[in-house]
Amino acid sequence: MEYKFTTDNFEEEVLKADMPVLVDFYADWCGPCKMMAPVVEKMAEEFAGKLKVGKLNTDENMQIAQQYRIASIPTFMIFRDGKMVSSWMGAVSAAEFKQKLEQELGKNE
Repeated sequence: MEYKFTTDNFEEEVLKADMPVLVDFYADWCGPCKMMAPVVEKMAEEFAGKLKVGKLNTDENMQIAQQYRIASIPTFMIFRDGKMVSSWMGAVSAAEFKQKLEQELGKNE
């Protein structure tokens, strides 16, 4: 299941989460973001219970986007214990995306 992160719920849903969180910073008009949407959705299903996955619309939540210096979308960030621990930008293959997630989650096991 994908969550919808906003300025109002970011602290509670992401920074105070009891598991790692993947945030997909996107915008509705962004072509590469649309391309990555099914990949992100698939990862949300595959990593259910290990990783909270959600999207944050940068146009609707500019304060958060500015706080994390989002200069290009899509940008993906993994948060753990209230801190950003990993990030990457742009469209990547589903296999590469999964590998990045497994690599980051493996650091905590």
